[in-house]
Amino acid sequence: MADEIGHLPRGPARILLATRWSLQGLRAAWLHESSFRLEAYLFVLLAPLAWWLGGSGIERALMIGSMLMVLSAELLNSAIEAVIERYGAEHHELAGRAKDMGSAAVFVLMMNVLLCWGLVLAPRWT
Repeated sequence: MADEIGHLPRGPARILLATRWSLQGLRAAWLHESSFRLEAYLFVLLAPLAWWLGGSGIERALMIGSMLMVLSAELLNSAIEAVIERYGAEHHELAGRAKDMGSAAVFVLMMNVLLCWGLVLAPRWT
């Protein structure tokens, strides 16, 4: 919407601003979200393993990309939770449902990691 009324600069200045905001979001997640930190640690440990075990670029992309999707979903889930908490800690059915759905999205993508890694690696052990 800001584009329509011209508040944001165009070109390289906008890219720099967007990058800055993205890095602020990553920093906030790192500082305030223990689940994000845990998943980031797992990524740092498992990404080199995926690079080594992946037999092709596609296998590496599946194994590493599936883990990046978990991190992305965790960022979105944390954003949902932050917005809900902004409006108060009292229980509301819709707020609880939104939090549960965000958590479920992270869970589904974690299952996707297991599926991708399993499908890539299982044929080598059979």
